[in-house]
Amino acid sequence: MHQKVTNIIEYMASSHWEMTKILESKRHVAVRMAHLVHEIPHENPTFRDIEDLMEKSLSVTKNIATYLNSLADLSDAIADNLILIMKEVEIPEGEE
Repeated sequence: MHQKVTNIIEYMASSHWEMTKILESKRHVAVRMAHLVHEIPHENPTFRDIEDLMEKSLSVTKNIATYLNSLADLSDAIADNLILIMKEVEIPEGEE
């Protein structure tokens, strides 16, 4: 039984590692987009129209929100898996 729990923990750790790599790539995209937005001049920006500017700003905002939601999902998945692990693993008293 102990070996099964160990294998499950290893698979979950591998899965979490893959999720963090995906989130890291999303983070790079969000940071790059934020840098691009930061480069927009504050005074007299020359855009075709205000709708175009609003569309691009909304796209950046959605990208950042998606990244933050992905972080929350990863955190929830890790917490759910740890709950299952803690139910399976007996911790002798005094070893907390």
